[in-house]
Amino acid sequence: MIQINNICKSFEGRSVIKDIDFTFENGKTSLIIGQSGSGKTVLMKCIVGLLTPDSGAVFYDGRNLTEMKKKEKQTLRREMGMIFQSAALFDSLSVLENVMFPLDMFSNKTYRERVKRAQFCLDRVNLLDAQSKYPGEISGGMQKRVAIARAISLQPQYLFCDEPNSGLDPKTSLVIDELIHSITTEYNMTTIINTHDMNSVMGIGDSILYIYQGRKEWSGTKDEVFSATNERLNNFIFASDLLRKVKKEEEKNK
Repeated sequence: MIQINNICKSFEGRSVIKDIDFTFENGKTSLIIGQSGSGKTVLMKCIVGLLTPDSGAVFYDGRNLTEMKKKEKQTLRREMGMIFQSAALFDSLSVLENVMFPLDMFSNKTYRERVKRAQFCLDRVNLLDAQSKYPGEISGGMQKRVAIARAISLQPQYLFCDEPNSGLDPKTSLVIDELIHSITTEYNMTTIINTHDMNSVMGIGDSILYIYQGRKEWSGTKDEVFSATNERLNNFIFASDLLRKVKKEEEKNK
């Protein structure tokens, strides 16, 4: 579980994040949503420790990140997995070697054990047959699945995803969403996703934090989105005619 308490962050006197409180629970996919420039990325960077909040605190299962020393932060980061907007794979390494990279860096396992763990993770994302290929030889969707395998190789307690569906077609995006959600549930991880993808919100939004101009505007679940009365949230979520029709149907069927 990750708790953020009254997080504030400013740059050159301009307030970007303002007094945000939220709890990201174990075993749930928590989505941070909002318009471009709303502060989602800055908040994520504060949570993972890439930025230091001006005030407030970030707790990882009771451990205060904002008060940790360098070695403590390094230990905590070994409990984190990251999936970047681009898959961020190493082009010169094979799929298997990419997944092994964190294991080679941080694990005390033998080479054979590291290979076995990497192959297990690739099998979990249905890519074991591609282990000898290179990133340039596989599709964008497959690259994202390799990135997921790499992110879980060290068996993290916390998983962070920055726009994991960026650049993917809708069908592949659903595959990635379902994979992240199932892994989160299976390993009881605390998963936080920054996204603009409304299909993700409706599909795997166990917990949703909507930010507007740096402030927490609304929070709830994917099911509560349809009954939300927050006008800004509705304008953001139901911007498309299709989603507005879905909401109207939901209201009729109540």
